[in-house]
Amino acid sequence: MKKITAIAVTSLAMLGCLGTGVYAGSNLQEIKAYLNSGIKFKVDGQPVQLKNSSGAVITPISYNDTTYLPVRAVSDLLGVTVNFDGTNNTILLGEQTEGVSIAAGFNAPPYHTKDPNMTIYKGKDYKEVFFDNGSGTRGSSFMLYPNGKYQKLYLQVAAIGSDIKDFTVQDSDTDTVLKKQDISVDGGLITIEVDIAGVKKLFVHGDVKSGGSVFIPLTTSYYK
Repeated sequence: MKKITAIAVTSLAMLGCLGTGVYAGSNLQEIKAYLNSGIKFKVDGQPVQLKNSSGAVITPISYNDTTYLPVRAVSDLLGVTVNFDGTNNTILLGEQTEGVSIAAGFNAPPYHTKDPNMTIYKGKDYKEVFFDNGSGTRGSSFMLYPNGKYQKLYLQVAAIGSDIKDFTVQDSDTDTVLKKQDISVDGGLITIEVDIAGVKKLFVHGDVKSGGSVFIPLTTSYYK
């Protein structure tokens, strides 16, 4: 990604600065490191400064030929969500869902994309999406494979340009319709909840008019 490339140094590692909980426990090892104020940063060619949540400028740390950067400052510059799970002492980067993202194993060429020119909806970059922007009036469809492991599917979908008619999620093995509804352009990005207990294969499809597109973020659609 261009942003990551622009900000990379010779060897980049991230140092969490999400609160004192990050440093708690018996896994700490004392080292001798140096604040390195000589390192400068650019994002997409523009000079930037690393700052903490209070807006104070942060200086990178150099240790053992590696430059360590504060993870929250970097995530803010790159537009990546960051959180800290104190219970499991884990830093969480990127979108977090309650279940299992449908992105894993998703395959629907040519509309499965990570192209940043196509993954943004209303100012938010979803990183990986199903974006059917084909021409003409058509049916838009793809398969999902929950393999009977989950009870629910939470599928996010937005209609762009024109409404999507008869957006349907059905059991591919039995042709049973599990959910059907129209998706309005004015409704924005909506979440459809579908009962999928015992279902192994899902066929998802809808009717799109000429000039219309289907936008489904894979990172925030998930099984549970």
